[in-house]
Amino acid sequence: MGAVWFLPPVATLVLALVAAALAFLEYASIAAALGARVPRAVSLAGVLAACVALGGGYAAADVVLLTAVIILGALAVASGQPGPAILRDVSAGLLPVVYIGLALGALAAVRAAPGGREAVLLLMAAIVVSDSAQYYTGRALGRRRLAPSISPKKTVEGAVGGLVFGTIAFAAAGRSVFPATPLVLLTLVGASIAALGIVGDLFESLLKRSAGVKDSSGLIPGHGGVLDRIDSWLFAAPVYYVFVRYLQY
Repeated sequence: MGAVWFLPPVATLVLALVAAALAFLEYASIAAALGARVPRAVSLAGVLAACVALGGGYAAADVVLLTAVIILGALAVASGQPGPAILRDVSAGLLPVVYIGLALGALAAVRAAPGGREAVLLLMAAIVVSDSAQYYTGRALGRRRLAPSISPKKTVEGAVGGLVFGTIAFAAAGRSVFPATPLVLLTLVGASIAALGIVGDLFESLLKRSAGVKDSSGLIPGHGGVLDRIDSWLFAAPVYYVFVRYLQY
């Protein structure tokens, strides 16, 4: 979080590109464990292009769409021989363009917007509060498993706690970051961010459990990989970006 506060928007975009590249390599390893052939060079180029297209200010939908179409065609060619696995491999190669590239590009785009430094920190703080509330509420009150086949330790009670406290944190702090925005809208956005953070966490857990791995990598000792650290952001960031863009008009 500290890096976002001190770094200018361009440096934040560079940081997003580095995180996107590392997260993609972890994703590609998981995909390989699941039997998918991801053309790493082509798919990584798509991830970085999507991140720059959105995070660098080229936010027009046609630019992003054109990037996706080009990468899709390149993936189809690079995936190798025709066969029943072609759709699986192309899909596995295209997913990180949206899942990682556009999500981190959205974060960089929010940082580049007026008041972006505070806006990005608000998003990150809401996710942290939600994650912490899930853990402590789950430990204190958790009885019913939320998704036992995906993440056995997550509980319905923990998820509700994360949703409630994440929403409150966003709405309360958001009053100072977006003072002209109605509290009802801040509450709705906060609830969406908290809910999508939970979904993002579960989605990455689903990928890892399917591949039979505990962490996305061992890059960060004791904390897993980059993908493990940003999984909650990846689903929430694009929705938050749309909200910030809406406020600019």
